[in-house]
Amino acid sequence: MGSSTPELTGVMVALITPFTDDGSKIDEVRLKTHIDRLLQAGVHGLVPGGSTGEFTVLSLAERKQLTDLCVKYAAGRVPVIAGTGATSTQEAIELAVHASQVGAAAVMVVPPFYDPVSYEQLTEMLKEIHEASKLPIVYYNIPAASGLALTPQQIADLSEVGVKYLKDTSGNAPAYTELVFGLSDKIIAFNGWDTLTFYGLAAGSPGAIWGAANIIPDLAVQLWEAVSVQGDLKRGRELWAKAWPICKFLESHNYAAAVKTGVELTGQPTGGLRKPFALLSDAHKTELALLIQKTGVQTI
Repeated sequence: MGSSTPELTGVMVALITPFTDDGSKIDEVRLKTHIDRLLQAGVHGLVPGGSTGEFTVLSLAERKQLTDLCVKYAAGRVPVIAGTGATSTQEAIELAVHASQVGAAAVMVVPPFYDPVSYEQLTEMLKEIHEASKLPIVYYNIPAASGLALTPQQIADLSEVGVKYLKDTSGNAPAYTELVFGLSDKIIAFNGWDTLTFYGLAAGSPGAIWGAANIIPDLAVQLWEAVSVQGDLKRGRELWAKAWPICKFLESHNYAAAVKTGVELTGQPTGGLRKPFALLSDAHKTELALLIQKTGVQTI
Protein backbone atom coordinates (compact mmCIF):
# COMPACT_ATOMS: atom_id res chain seq x y z
CA MET A 1 0.00 0.00 0.00
CA GLY A 2 1.32 3.39 -0.95
CA SER A 3 3.11 5.27 1.81
CA SER A 4 1.88 8.55 0.35
CA THR A 5 -1.71 7.91 1.38
CA PRO A 6 -2.68 9.57 4.68
CA GLU A 7 -3.49 7.48 7.73
CA LEU A 8 -7.23 7.44 8.33
CA THR A 9 -8.37 8.57 11.75
CA GLY A 10 -11.03 10.54 13.60
CA VAL A 11 -14.61 11.26 12.58
CA MET A 12 -15.12 10.09 9.02
CA VAL A 13 -18.59 10.94 7.78
CA ALA A 14 -20.62 8.28 5.98
CA LEU A 15 -21.82 10.91 3.55
CA ILE A 16 -25.34 11.43 2.21
CA THR A 17 -25.82 11.98 -1.54
CA PRO A 18 -27.92 15.11 -2.13
CA PHE A 19 -30.15 15.03 -5.20
CA THR A 20 -32.01 17.66 -7.17
CA ASP A 21 -35.64 18.06 -6.13
CA ASP A 22 -36.87 15.71 -8.84
CA GLY A 23 -34.24 13.11 -7.88
CA SER A 24 -32.91 12.93 -11.43
CA LYS A 25 -29.28 13.77 -10.63
CA ILE A 26 -26.76 14.58 -7.93
CA ASP A 27 -27.10 18.18 -6.78
CA GLU A 28 -23.56 19.55 -6.88
CA VAL A 29 -24.35 22.78 -5.02
CA ARG A 30 -26.09 20.96 -2.17
CA LEU A 31 -23.22 18.49 -1.93
CA LYS A 32 -20.62 21.25 -1.73
CA THR A 33 -22.64 23.16 0.87
CA HIS A 34 -22.94 20.03 2.99
CA ILE A 35 -19.25 19.14 2.70
CA ASP A 36 -18.22 22.70 3.60
CA ARG A 37 -20.44 22.54 6.67
CA LEU A 38 -18.89 19.24 7.77
CA LEU A 39 -15.34 20.46 7.25
CA GLN A 40 -16.09 23.68 9.11
CA ALA A 41 -17.16 21.50 12.06
CA GLY A 42 -13.77 19.78 11.93
CA VAL A 43 -14.53 16.27 10.65
CA HIS A 44 -11.53 14.23 9.62
CA GLY A 45 -12.68 12.39 6.51
CA LEU A 46 -15.47 11.90 3.97
CA VAL A 47 -16.85 8.51 2.96
CA PRO A 48 -19.14 8.91 -0.05
CA GLY A 49 -20.88 6.11 -1.90
CA GLY A 50 -21.75 3.89 1.04
CA SER A 51 -25.09 2.76 2.42
CA THR A 52 -25.88 6.21 3.81
CA GLY A 53 -25.03 7.59 0.37
CA GLU A 54 -27.59 5.31 -1.33
CA PHE A 55 -25.00 3.78 -3.65
CA THR A 56 -27.42 1.06 -4.74
CA VAL A 57 -29.62 3.63 -6.53
CA LEU A 58 -26.73 5.40 -8.28
CA SER A 59 -25.57 4.58 -11.79
CA LEU A 60 -21.93 3.71 -12.40
CA ALA A 61 -21.40 7.16 -13.93
CA GLU A 62 -23.02 8.83 -10.91
CA ARG A 63 -20.83 6.90 -8.51
CA LYS A 64 -17.75 8.14 -10.33
CA GLN A 65 -19.17 11.67 -10.42
CA LEU A 66 -19.78 11.55 -6.68
CA THR A 67 -16.18 10.57 -5.98
CA ASP A 68 -14.94 13.28 -8.35
CA LEU A 69 -16.99 15.95 -6.62
CA CYS A 70 -16.07 14.90 -3.09
CA VAL A 71 -12.35 14.95 -3.88
CA LYS A 72 -12.78 18.33 -5.56
CA TYR A 73 -14.76 19.86 -2.71
CA ALA A 74 -12.54 18.38 0.01
CA ALA A 75 -9.63 20.07 -1.79
CA GLY A 76 -7.02 18.16 0.14
CA ARG A 77 -8.33 19.24 3.53
CA VAL A 78 -9.38 15.72 4.54
CA PRO A 79 -9.05 12.30 2.90
CA VAL A 80 -11.87 10.91 0.79
CA ILE A 81 -12.61 7.20 1.15
CA ALA A 82 -14.68 6.23 -1.89
CA GLY A 83 -17.30 3.54 -1.65
CA THR A 84 -16.56 1.20 -4.56
CA GLY A 85 -18.29 -2.05 -3.64
CA ALA A 86 -20.23 -3.79 -6.40
CA THR A 87 -21.81 -7.11 -7.25
CA SER A 88 -19.18 -7.83 -9.90
CA THR A 89 -15.41 -7.71 -9.67
CA GLN A 90 -15.20 -5.88 -12.97
CA GLU A 91 -17.37 -2.98 -11.80
CA ALA A 92 -15.67 -2.80 -8.39
CA ILE A 93 -12.27 -2.57 -10.09
CA GLU A 94 -13.50 0.10 -12.50
CA LEU A 95 -14.77 2.22 -9.61
CA ALA A 96 -11.62 1.68 -7.53
CA VAL A 97 -9.25 2.56 -10.37
CA HIS A 98 -11.26 5.70 -11.05
CA ALA A 99 -11.11 6.63 -7.35
CA SER A 100 -7.34 6.23 -7.43
CA GLN A 101 -7.01 8.36 -10.56
CA VAL A 102 -9.00 11.29 -9.14
CA GLY A 103 -7.25 11.38 -5.77
CA ALA A 104 -9.18 9.29 -3.25
CA ALA A 105 -7.09 8.18 -0.28
CA ALA A 106 -8.69 4.74 0.02
CA VAL A 107 -11.61 2.68 -1.21
CA MET A 108 -14.34 1.14 0.92
CA VAL A 109 -15.51 -2.22 -0.40
CA VAL A 110 -18.67 -4.00 0.68
CA PRO A 111 -18.86 -7.66 -0.39
CA PRO A 112 -21.20 -8.55 -3.26
CA PHE A 113 -24.74 -8.61 -1.91
CA TYR A 114 -27.88 -10.59 -2.78
CA ASP A 115 -25.77 -13.68 -3.53
CA PRO A 116 -23.10 -14.06 -0.82
CA VAL A 117 -19.61 -14.94 -2.01
CA SER A 118 -17.33 -17.52 -0.42
CA TYR A 119 -14.31 -16.38 1.59
CA GLU A 120 -12.02 -17.52 -1.21
CA GLN A 121 -14.00 -15.53 -3.78
CA LEU A 122 -13.95 -12.48 -1.52
CA THR A 123 -10.19 -12.57 -1.02
CA GLU A 124 -9.62 -12.95 -4.76
CA MET A 125 -11.89 -9.99 -5.47
CA LEU A 126 -10.22 -7.76 -2.89
CA LYS A 127 -6.76 -8.71 -4.13
CA GLU A 128 -7.69 -7.76 -7.70
CA ILE A 129 -9.18 -4.44 -6.56
CA HIS A 130 -6.06 -3.58 -4.58
CA GLU A 131 -3.64 -4.60 -7.32
CA ALA A 132 -5.52 -2.54 -9.91
CA SER A 133 -6.06 0.59 -7.82
CA LYS A 134 -2.97 0.50 -5.56
CA LEU A 135 -5.15 2.01 -2.83
CA PRO A 136 -5.63 0.70 0.72
CA ILE A 137 -8.99 -0.98 1.19
CA VAL A 138 -11.51 -0.39 3.97
CA TYR A 139 -13.42 -3.64 4.27
CA TYR A 140 -17.09 -2.85 4.91
CA ASN A 141 -18.33 -5.56 7.25
CA ILE A 142 -22.14 -5.48 7.16
CA PRO A 143 -23.40 -9.08 7.38
CA ALA A 144 -27.06 -8.07 7.50
CA ALA A 145 -26.78 -6.70 3.96
CA SER A 146 -24.04 -8.86 2.44
CA GLY A 147 -25.06 -12.20 3.93
CA LEU A 148 -21.38 -12.81 4.67
CA ALA A 149 -20.46 -13.26 8.34
CA LEU A 150 -16.71 -13.54 8.89
CA THR A 151 -14.80 -14.32 12.08
CA PRO A 152 -12.48 -11.65 13.47
CA GLN A 153 -9.51 -13.73 12.33
CA GLN A 154 -10.87 -14.02 8.79
CA ILE A 155 -11.35 -10.25 8.67
CA ALA A 156 -7.84 -9.63 9.98
CA ASP A 157 -6.40 -12.03 7.41
CA LEU A 158 -7.81 -9.83 4.62
CA SER A 159 -4.76 -7.66 5.32
CA GLU A 160 -2.89 -10.12 3.09
CA VAL A 161 -4.87 -8.93 0.04
CA GLY A 162 -4.74 -5.16 0.51
CA VAL A 163 -7.20 -4.52 3.32
CA LYS A 164 -5.75 -2.05 5.82
CA TYR A 165 -8.89 -0.86 7.56
CA LEU A 166 -12.29 -2.15 8.66
CA LYS A 167 -15.65 -0.46 8.88
CA ASP A 168 -17.52 -2.72 11.26
CA THR A 169 -21.28 -2.47 10.89
CA SER A 170 -21.99 -5.86 12.39
CA GLY A 171 -23.15 -4.61 15.79
CA ASN A 172 -21.14 -7.50 17.27
CA ALA A 173 -19.31 -5.77 20.12
CA PRO A 174 -17.30 -8.83 21.32
CA ALA A 175 -16.00 -9.50 17.78
CA TYR A 176 -15.22 -5.81 17.31
CA THR A 177 -13.34 -5.82 20.62
CA GLU A 178 -11.22 -8.74 19.43
CA LEU A 179 -10.33 -6.79 16.30
CA VAL A 180 -9.45 -3.62 18.22
CA PHE A 181 -7.39 -5.32 20.93
CA GLY A 182 -6.28 -8.69 19.64
CA LEU A 183 -5.78 -8.20 15.92
CA SER A 184 -4.81 -4.53 15.57
CA ASP A 185 -1.40 -5.54 14.25
CA LYS A 186 -3.14 -6.79 11.11
CA ILE A 187 -6.06 -4.42 10.59
CA ILE A 188 -7.22 -1.03 11.88
CA ALA A 189 -10.85 -1.30 13.00
CA PHE A 190 -13.30 1.59 12.81
CA ASN A 191 -16.77 1.34 14.28
CA GLY A 192 -19.63 1.77 11.82
CA TRP A 193 -22.55 0.89 14.09
CA ASP A 194 -23.85 4.19 15.45
CA THR A 195 -24.92 3.11 18.93
CA LEU A 196 -21.45 1.60 19.57
CA THR A 197 -19.56 4.78 18.64
CA PHE A 198 -18.69 5.81 22.19
CA TYR A 199 -17.61 2.30 23.08
CA GLY A 200 -15.41 2.06 20.00
CA LEU A 201 -13.62 5.33 20.75
CA ALA A 202 -13.26 4.52 24.45
CA ALA A 203 -11.87 1.09 23.55
CA GLY A 204 -9.11 2.78 21.60
CA SER A 205 -10.30 2.56 18.02
CA PRO A 206 -8.55 5.35 16.07
CA GLY A 207 -11.76 6.58 14.46
CA ALA A 208 -15.31 5.96 13.38
CA ILE A 209 -17.18 5.98 10.08
CA TRP A 210 -20.34 7.65 11.26
CA GLY A 211 -23.58 8.54 9.48
CA ALA A 212 -25.04 10.59 12.33
CA ALA A 213 -22.19 13.05 11.84
CA ASN A 214 -24.10 14.36 8.80
CA ILE A 215 -26.63 15.76 11.28
CA ILE A 216 -24.51 16.58 14.34
CA PRO A 217 -20.96 17.11 13.02
CA ASP A 218 -19.94 19.54 15.77
CA LEU A 219 -21.08 17.17 18.51
CA ALA A 220 -19.38 14.24 16.77
CA VAL A 221 -16.06 16.08 16.64
CA GLN A 222 -16.41 17.20 20.27
CA LEU A 223 -16.95 13.58 21.30
CA TRP A 224 -13.86 12.50 19.40
CA GLU A 225 -11.78 15.27 20.95
CA ALA A 226 -12.96 14.46 24.47
CA VAL A 227 -12.55 10.69 24.34
CA SER A 228 -9.81 10.02 21.80
CA VAL A 229 -7.61 13.11 22.12
CA GLN A 230 -8.03 14.27 25.71
CA GLY A 231 -8.93 10.94 27.30
CA ASP A 232 -11.73 12.67 29.21
CA LEU A 233 -14.31 9.92 29.63
CA LYS A 234 -16.47 11.99 31.95
CA ARG A 235 -16.87 14.71 29.33
CA GLY A 236 -17.25 12.03 26.69
CA ARG A 237 -20.19 10.48 28.54
CA GLU A 238 -21.87 13.87 28.79
CA LEU A 239 -21.56 14.38 25.03
CA TRP A 240 -22.58 10.81 24.26
CA ALA A 241 -25.73 11.26 26.34
CA LYS A 242 -26.76 13.86 23.74
CA ALA A 243 -25.71 11.88 20.67
CA TRP A 244 -26.89 8.41 21.64
CA PRO A 245 -30.67 9.05 21.38
CA ILE A 246 -30.16 10.25 17.80
CA CYS A 247 -28.03 7.21 16.99
CA LYS A 248 -30.66 4.90 18.45
CA PHE A 249 -33.38 6.63 16.43
CA LEU A 250 -31.43 6.35 13.17
CA GLU A 251 -30.87 2.64 13.67
CA SER A 252 -34.59 2.13 14.35
CA HIS A 253 -35.62 3.32 10.86
CA ASN A 254 -34.45 3.07 7.27
CA TYR A 255 -31.00 4.46 7.96
CA ALA A 256 -30.42 6.56 4.84
CA ALA A 257 -33.94 7.98 5.09
CA ALA A 258 -33.51 8.88 8.74
CA VAL A 259 -30.14 10.57 8.19
CA LYS A 260 -31.42 12.62 5.25
CA THR A 261 -34.49 13.58 7.23
CA GLY A 262 -32.21 14.79 10.01
CA VAL A 263 -30.10 16.84 7.62
CA GLU A 264 -33.24 18.45 6.21
CA LEU A 265 -34.40 19.28 9.73
CA THR A 266 -31.18 21.27 10.24
CA GLY A 267 -32.12 23.43 7.27
CA GLN A 268 -30.20 21.78 4.44
CA PRO A 269 -32.32 20.46 1.55
CA THR A 270 -31.25 17.02 0.32
CA GLY A 271 -33.65 16.26 -2.52
CA GLY A 272 -34.98 13.34 -0.53
CA LEU A 273 -34.37 9.74 -1.51
CA ARG A 274 -34.84 8.02 -4.82
CA LYS A 275 -37.97 5.93 -5.11
CA PRO A 276 -39.12 3.57 -3.80
CA PHE A 277 -37.52 5.09 -0.70
CA ALA A 278 -38.66 8.33 0.93
CA LEU A 279 -37.99 10.67 3.84
CA LEU A 280 -39.58 9.80 7.17
CA SER A 281 -43.20 10.52 8.01
CA ASP A 282 -44.21 13.76 9.74
CA ALA A 283 -44.63 11.97 13.08
CA HIS A 284 -41.11 10.57 12.92
CA LYS A 285 -39.76 13.93 11.74
CA THR A 286 -41.21 15.57 14.84
CA GLU A 287 -39.63 12.93 17.07
CA LEU A 288 -36.23 13.33 15.43
CA ALA A 289 -36.45 17.13 15.54
CA LEU A 290 -36.88 17.03 19.31
CA LEU A 291 -33.83 14.79 19.70
CA ILE A 292 -31.73 17.09 17.53
CA GLN A 293 -32.89 20.18 19.44
CA LYS A 294 -31.76 18.57 22.71
CA THR A 295 -28.19 18.58 21.38
CA GLY A 296 -28.38 22.36 20.95
CA VAL A 297 -28.81 22.25 17.15
CA GLN A 298 -31.66 24.37 15.79
CA THR A 299 -34.19 22.72 13.50
CA ILE A 300 -36.64 24.13 11.00
